[in-house]
Amino acid sequence: MDLRIGVIGTGAIGRDHIQRINGITSGAKVSAISDINSEAGKLLASEIGATFFAEGEDLIASDIVDAVLVTSWDPTHEKYVLEAIKHNKYVFCEKPLAVEIDGCRRIVDAEIKAGKKLVQVGFMRRYDRGYEELKAMVDSKELGEVLMLHCAHRNPSVDESYDTPMAVENTAVHEIDVLRWLLQEDYVSAEVKLPKQTSYTHENLHDPQFIILETESGIQIDIEVFVNCQFGYDIKCAVVCEKGEVALSDPSYTTLKTKGKDSTKVSSDWKDRFVTAYDREFQLWVDSVRAENITGPSAWDGYVASVTTTACSKARDTGTKVEITLEACPDFYKK
Repeated sequence: MDLRIGVIGTGAIGRDHIQRINGITSGAKVSAISDINSEAGKLLASEIGATFFAEGEDLIASDIVDAVLVTSWDPTHEKYVLEAIKHNKYVFCEKPLAVEIDGCRRIVDAEIKAGKKLVQVGFMRRYDRGYEELKAMVDSKELGEVLMLHCAHRNPSVDESYDTPMAVENTAVHEIDVLRWLLQEDYVSAEVKLPKQTSYTHENLHDPQFIILETESGIQIDIEVFVNCQFGYDIKCAVVCEKGEVALSDPSYTTLKTKGKDSTKVSSDWKDRFVTAYDREFQLWVDSVRAENITGPSAWDGYVASVTTTACSKARDTGTKVEITLEACPDFYKK
């Protein structure tokens, strides 16, 4: 029997995941949806043969829902994840897990009290083939110890609803999670530099931004966030080791030679660049729910990401280097 998934939030990413679950993922179907826009939600529910719930809490409690996908407005994430834990239901939550550190911690505490890993956070970079190959090389120690990482997260453009804090909290958060997973180290400090601005930005966004992180062993990481670069969606990660460097390449499968030029396509957006990672992420999540053994990014990972982005935001706003202090990871998340 297919896993019956209830989806809360049917905006762009919600609809994308609904199509993914119903059209690509095996062993699961969307059985229910909820959205603040009742008219649009009811129409979508009718189109896909799902039941519409006006309230997300009612969807979570329903006996036609086995697991929950939260893709709603960021400030609602905490309450829906806590509600899913209350009902002992597995829940996949797109980042952020909660908008504040304390909210993430409440989720961690609730899950530990429940005594069962129920939460997975949507950090899909971990499922990208490029990052997996980087991690395999780092883990092998073939190139010796890691010394530095040079990274970039570039978008062709953003609209005027995207502001300065979002560069860290909504964009660089992906690097913050995946690099911690790659290195298996927490961060100890953060700095943010504000370089000369591009003329393509707007008054509420300083673009680009430059983030510097240091890990427990002293690895230095720089992350360029440039969300109006104009030319495409460009994700870079070069890992500099004692005996060599290993780096991502944009996953283009063809090159074009014409009119005296040899060119390679650059991804146009995040869906294009990471579509395979999203597909794999959801298949493995469904498989892990069915096996009752969640192995993806945990609530603790969501909490650590929140602590780190908060430190980065403070560093940007104060122009200082900010120390990052974390308590020891609970044994619950080491299993």
